[in-house]
Amino acid sequence: MSATTQTAADTGSASPAAPPARKTRTRNWKMEAPFHLMIFPALVCVLIFSYGPMAGIGIAFQKFVPTSGLFGSKWIGFDNFSYVYSLPDTTRVIYNTVFIAVMKMIAGMAAPIATALLLNEIARPLFKRVVQTVIYMPHFLSWVILSGIIVDVLSPNYGIFNDFLGWLGIKPTFFLGDERWFPFVLVGTDVWKEFGFGTIVYLAALTGINPALYEAAVIDGAGRWKQTLYVTLPGIAPIVVLMGTLSLGNILNAGFDQVFNLYSPTVYSTGDILDTYVYRLGLVNLQFGVATAVGLFKSVVSFVLISVSYLLAYRLANYRIF
Repeated sequence: MSATTQTAADTGSASPAAPPARKTRTRNWKMEAPFHLMIFPALVCVLIFSYGPMAGIGIAFQKFVPTSGLFGSKWIGFDNFSYVYSLPDTTRVIYNTVFIAVMKMIAGMAAPIATALLLNEIARPLFKRVVQTVIYMPHFLSWVILSGIIVDVLSPNYGIFNDFLGWLGIKPTFFLGDERWFPFVLVGTDVWKEFGFGTIVYLAALTGINPALYEAAVIDGAGRWKQTLYVTLPGIAPIVVLMGTLSLGNILNAGFDQVFNLYSPTVYSTGDILDTYVYRLGLVNLQFGVATAVGLFKSVVSFVLISVSYLLAYRLANYRIF
């Protein structure tokens, strides 16, 4: 055997042994312990406020009496569900919820995409940052504050929007009291509040497009419109598909805070949604079992839709949570 071979053999035999798996796991646990301690308070809050109230699901199957409690109320099975489905308002409320939610999903995706494309064309960084800051601001205001602003703006007597329509020769309209206009007011004001914040995702996607693609398009004679059509939009298409599929889980969430602060009995026929319906049944009419049954129905449907949306996001955009 040559000296070189012998040296290699000796070196290989003298290599240190791998550390035991138990020691490796212990070392990893010690390194990760601070992170587990950091997440522990949030985990406790989730268990208390998200999973703890799930014990009240049993109210949906009871003739619940607050003085008797959860264990003392009479068990009536699915009678609350049958009663809810027999109500004449239930079908209308479900239709209103789906219609308003779908309209918000469509407009809530189109507006941020268009805004992100326009902001991407601004050459002056300072002006671009100012515009971004201005359009982000409504997102951080609650609907309690914004509802007061919207009521003043859309007032038929002194609202600036109706004053503008008057300059055009159009009669003032009570948008918040007209059942035909109210759903579109909900969609428009929701888009106004959220579209600025929604542009963050699409602006981030635009920064990930390879600049060489734009250079090649310019060499081929493509103008700004052609570059947008054949380079920018295909570049952000995976993010658009991902956001669209993930939004399917919110198809029964039409926005309780917004509707509750803007609606009135005159627009119940087109503006009443499942969340406000549950509020009136449970807290106003004190039909706790019926309200819980409606809420449980919504939760089950939302769970199915969220599961389907994540499956579609994985299949179409290769998005995975874990």
